[in-house]
Amino acid sequence: MTGTTKLDTGLVPHRQMEFSTHGGSFLISATEGYERWAATYDSFPNPLLAREERHLVPLLGDLTGKTALDLACGTGRWLEILLRRGGAGVGIDCSTSMLGTARQKHAIASRLARASCEMLPFRTESFHLAVCSFALGHIRELGCLVRELACVMKPGADIFITDLHPDAYARGWRVGFRDRDMSFRIEMLPRAAEEIAAVFSAGGLAFVSHESLWLGDEERPIFLRAGKSQAFAKACQLPAILTCRFRRITARSNFCTECSHDRGLATYDRAWGRDL
Repeated sequence: MTGTTKLDTGLVPHRQMEFSTHGGSFLISATEGYERWAATYDSFPNPLLAREERHLVPLLGDLTGKTALDLACGTGRWLEILLRRGGAGVGIDCSTSMLGTARQKHAIASRLARASCEMLPFRTESFHLAVCSFALGHIRELGCLVRELACVMKPGADIFITDLHPDAYARGWRVGFRDRDMSFRIEMLPRAAEEIAAVFSAGGLAFVSHESLWLGDEERPIFLRAGKSQAFAKACQLPAILTCRFRRITARSNFCTECSHDRGLATYDRAWGRDL
């Protein structure tokens, strides 16, 4: 979901998101990468994911009575969080292996569908909230995603986006993992907040805010447990995560056509068992 080289900075061990400068690793597509990574994706703590949750969870509020969408849900981490906060949620992903891992989790097993972020299989104005976590850099046609979100989100809906910070990418951090004795890094396209905001705004989704997140003392134990305490201070010297928040303001987007979403409804209904 071949190869060049990468020098591991040792920030996190094994099969986790590695921040490195490309020595001794193979560059693979997001499709191949996440198919390979799925079996072990949940096996090791990840400081970026911990920092992201620490920032984003308090912003979600009580989701009771609300419908939530986990875009590029992977193994369902955010979908589980959304359900625990009272939401009626669904997750979509392109990776059959990631979805297979997610379906082993009882709470979300019936709330998953295989679908692309560029063609969402949902009716118009279905969701009060959406989360897209560390996936934007794998979506080349960002405008397609924005048009889909402008259609399936309800008026007033919030959309939370997170990804590897472009400054971290510029300093050599990469999304990667180890599989047996091989190290892989996954292709991605870093984007600045201004670029993301421009595309979303052009697609009818209002920019609310963006923030750069640094790792902090709360993430230190992850480094200590991994035996990488010496890497912690260096990892805290630059922003690790970019977060953006958007909101659908208009009652109905000019970019939305009902028929494009009707085509996907059968897939969604079979996957989740009911309509939103």
